[in-house]
Amino acid sequence: MKRLIPLTLLAAALLAGCATGKLSTAERLALYRAHAGEPVKDFRYLGHLNGWTPVGDSALAVWTKPNEAYLLEFAGRCQDLEYAAAISITQFANRVNARFDDVLPVGPGTSSIKIPCRIDTIRPLDVKALRASEKELREASAVERQAKP
Repeated sequence: MKRLIPLTLLAAALLAGCATGKLSTAERLALYRAHAGEPVKDFRYLGHLNGWTPVGDSALAVWTKPNEAYLLEFAGRCQDLEYAAAISITQFANRVNARFDDVLPVGPGTSSIKIPCRIDTIRPLDVKALRASEKELREASAVERQAKP
């Protein structure tokens, strides 16, 4: 029950953000954090991702399997993350470790000087709940657009 109250407040704030049709970076980060579990020290990484999405310039969601994802938060700002065409993640023995491994944004939208982004925390995402919340927000946004004259 205690967890339900913050989620309800978050949903109200996010629905207010939907009035513009797009969530702000802070709202998107709040949505992902609301669906993230407790921090873990590492996750298994076999050299390829099912997907990834920047969540502002200080966090990144990565999908290792269709129904397995992690929220990676950085120690500071990650330069060029939002403009990267791809990312590279360091690892050792097929494990990505918080406070030891980095994310490198790559591609034509990034600067020539590659600055690694140190992973500060790793939190598993509840993918089903995240998708359900995103769907609700899209539907609420569509209803609101239809209601406007």
